[in-house]
Amino acid sequence: MNTKKVICSILISCSISAFTQDIRQTIRGSVTDLESRAPLCYATVAVYTDSVLAGAAISDSSGNFRIEHLPVGRYHIIASFMGYRQVVIHDVIINSSREVILHIEMEESPVALNEIDVIASEKKGTAMNKLAFVSSRTFSVEESERYAGSRGDPARMASNFAGVQGNNDSNNDLVIRGNSPLGVLWRLEGVNIPNPNHFGVSGTTGGPVTILNNRVLSVSDFLIGAFPGEYGNSIAGVFDLKMRNGNNETHEFSGQLGFLGTDLTAEGPISKKGRSSYLVAYRYSTLAIFRAIGIRIGTDAVPNYQDASFKLNFPVGERGNISLFGIGGLSRIDILSSEILDPNDDKIYGDEGMNEHFRTGMGVLGTNYTRTMGSNSLLRLTLSTSKDHQRNHLDKVYRHIEYDMFVIDSIREPFNGYRSDQDKYSLSLSWNWKISGKHALKLGLTEDLYGFGMHDSVFNESLYVYRTRLDHEGNGLLSQPYIQWKYKPSGRLSGTAGIHGQFLMLGNHLSKSVEPRMGLRYQINGKNSIGFGMGLHSQMLPTYIYFAELAGEDGYRVRPNAGLDFLRSYHNMLCWDYMPNPGLRFKVETYHQVLYNVPVEVVPSSYSVLDEGHDLSRFFPDSLVNRGKGNNYGIELTLERFFSRSYFFMVTASLFDARRTGSDGICYDAVYNGHTILNVLGSREFHWGNKRRSTFTIGGKITLAGNKRYTPLDVAVSDITGEAVYVDALRNTMQFRPYFRADVKLNYRLNTRKFTHEAGLDVINLTDRENILKQTYIRGNEKPVREVYQLGILPIFYYRIEF
Repeated sequence: MNTKKVICSILISCSISAFTQDIRQTIRGSVTDLESRAPLCYATVAVYTDSVLAGAAISDSSGNFRIEHLPVGRYHIIASFMGYRQVVIHDVIINSSREVILHIEMEESPVALNEIDVIASEKKGTAMNKLAFVSSRTFSVEESERYAGSRGDPARMASNFAGVQGNNDSNNDLVIRGNSPLGVLWRLEGVNIPNPNHFGVSGTTGGPVTILNNRVLSVSDFLIGAFPGEYGNSIAGVFDLKMRNGNNETHEFSGQLGFLGTDLTAEGPISKKGRSSYLVAYRYSTLAIFRAIGIRIGTDAVPNYQDASFKLNFPVGERGNISLFGIGGLSRIDILSSEILDPNDDKIYGDEGMNEHFRTGMGVLGTNYTRTMGSNSLLRLTLSTSKDHQRNHLDKVYRHIEYDMFVIDSIREPFNGYRSDQDKYSLSLSWNWKISGKHALKLGLTEDLYGFGMHDSVFNESLYVYRTRLDHEGNGLLSQPYIQWKYKPSGRLSGTAGIHGQFLMLGNHLSKSVEPRMGLRYQINGKNSIGFGMGLHSQMLPTYIYFAELAGEDGYRVRPNAGLDFLRSYHNMLCWDYMPNPGLRFKVETYHQVLYNVPVEVVPSSYSVLDEGHDLSRFFPDSLVNRGKGNNYGIELTLERFFSRSYFFMVTASLFDARRTGSDGICYDAVYNGHTILNVLGSREFHWGNKRRSTFTIGGKITLAGNKRYTPLDVAVSDITGEAVYVDALRNTMQFRPYFRADVKLNYRLNTRKFTHEAGLDVINLTDRENILKQTYIRGNEKPVREVYQLGILPIFYYRIEF
């Protein structure tokens, strides 16, 4: 009894101590010129809580600043420097456990001191890449965690933005303005990288779980059209990701335990004298325990995965910097149809009637060197190597239905198997030259050298032999030079013009494209601005499509798609941006995208490659030719109140139409043509306790959208062939019922003197709505067409500690 009293006394004393001590923390960082990265000395950095000044500092001769003894809480930062546009950084959270380190880049104003600059500061959400005037915005770690249902995933977070829609609840594929998820490009530290998601299928851009750890990311960009000249090989969207540097003065650690796994993060100085730092994170997840206690995770199969990220940073003198970086992940899952006895069971994803053993992995390792050249130019060189592999082994389960239950007759091992290995060596070189306050030039080159190893074979039941669909070892080279000019004749008007080149050598075939890009932005007054962007864009297909094999007339295997050209598009858009006050934004964008050179089948049919990528599977079309077309247009609305005074909200709405034409010359709805998307989300913070150290946040999101389209099944022909056969003439004429999902997120954060504790619960699909994912065919069943549903209600919890 006395022991219990002693323990209780100690706990109470610690609690009282934690709440009575005055907990303060530091914000520090650097201020540099946007174009050249040259340090700006004597810049003013002020910290505000709401509208109250909490602290300020002046940058030194190296551009560094430090503001100490700030109480924990949420702040916004304002950086000012004579002759430069003011920078405002919102939603900076100071915790007791770690310093806040900011690297502020300021853009020189073309306005002379005796002129009136109509815009005093940079708008919240404006892209880090100042050559992107429309359809682009930044996102931060705080945003990826704040939005209900985002799960700390940049892609799921981006699905809340206007014009963007998640493809399904179980993976993070993005449908952007009616385009296939195949059109999304991922970049990390300036180089193009493979699909950074666990369980990603060859050629796709998404997956069920992201490999990216948002705790190691810095503020990054997301672009969805009319990209500046430096971006290529994409027709839909670009994630331009940056990794942050570790703390170069103090060692800091964090750990997290939750539904999606356990992860550990560490950072700190390698050499305080040399200002070098390390940042490393690791995560491991196994969901078997949750399956054992009956929590449904979207599939009866148990996914296993692990991933890691790191960045080492080494300043070289006063003007240079070298860093090493890397990310990687491994994943595996076994989806066994032989264990499913109920024909109406929809709790398993994968191929019907198959036992599937799926293994994936990807990794990126790179180094970059940056150097400020004088006071007006910046050189950046990045070298990287990456690897992307998949292994899939499928056994066919032969079964029949007896007394409303599956009875297994036999299992063919293997029925289908494939392996895909893609190695890539990349170079990215860029040079920024700030000619004057009005003119800036950027030149660059990206080189990707590919090495391929692909094999796929499937059992032919009628001939009782294995048929090879893919068997290739080889390489390819993708070169992308570009040049971009930026002109600011006044404080009101800015413009960019550029050219992007794209050249792909695969085997003996060369595809080439020269793509002009341009953008304009005009600041009408301090509250209103308009923007315009246009450009040509092109993209290569998933590499295995070029090497897929078919039987020729003479019996030999041929590769009919080896000479396919780029898929191409012309994109133009107009934007109006209205900010009645610094905390509220209303934005309207309208766009028109014309797609051409689209691969369609040689034989007249409704098929178009623009419909691919809507599920986690590869596709093996017949002989293709670049004769198809597509047409997307729409209008997007965003009303956003930035986080201040303890709450934020955002409403996005999209009205669009997406159509494409097959080789039969008929115009069809695209499979993603849902016409409407509406997102409403927000959150509210509540503070209590001494010095507001305890914070409780409740947030929510509602999504209502038109669902995907589908093609009716030809049941009679399917019964004869034993496989699903669809009515080609009725391609995408049917549509699943509207998609609806409500999410809610609860979060509690406690700051003590040395630790920050955080616990949260993110409830996906709060109403347990049965949204339709797809239809499948079950031969011999009384109802051969079965609807497969997306995730039901899914609670995701976590606990995090930082120190």
